[in-house]
Amino acid sequence: MSGWDSYRVVYGAELRAAAHEFDDHGWPVVAASPTALLLVTGTALDVFEVPATVGRQVCSHLRDTGSVVPIAATPTGAWWFPVTPGAVLPAELRDVEGVVLHTAGAAVLAPPSEVADGWVHWRVAPALTGYRVPDADTILHAAADALRWRADRNPHPGAQRPAGALAVGMRSSLM
Repeated sequence: MSGWDSYRVVYGAELRAAAHEFDDHGWPVVAASPTALLLVTGTALDVFEVPATVGRQVCSHLRDTGSVVPIAATPTGAWWFPVTPGAVLPAELRDVEGVVLHTAGAAVLAPPSEVADGWVHWRVAPALTGYRVPDADTILHAAADALRWRADRNPHPGAQRPAGALAVGMRSSLM
């Protein structure tokens, strides 16, 4: 057996173990291919997807409130949060690029899926939270707060710092 074949055998076992673990905790999962798993939304969970920059701010907000929730990341720069099903994306998030609430039977690539660009992986594994799916409103409000915070912090997109913060004068290295 070549090294590549043995890798595929081990990886296949890892995918099967992940699928069983999801299923054992009531997370609907299907095998999409020999290298990918899909979580199916709409019954046990929905999936809230955001760009990584927003995801980091959501995590910061959640840390400030003492919340630990499962978080997955894709190699294309998206983070997603499993959430309770049935929520509606708030109006303030609907037109934000990269923000999607996957509901009603949508399928989302789940860790440890391999895709052309890399791996879908857990940033916070669901086992660390007992596979508890956080309330959708908690995550959606954290995302809305994160986006408001970004807008408040940088009212002038593209500006690196206020003009008053520029250093004036020169420093000489000669003594």
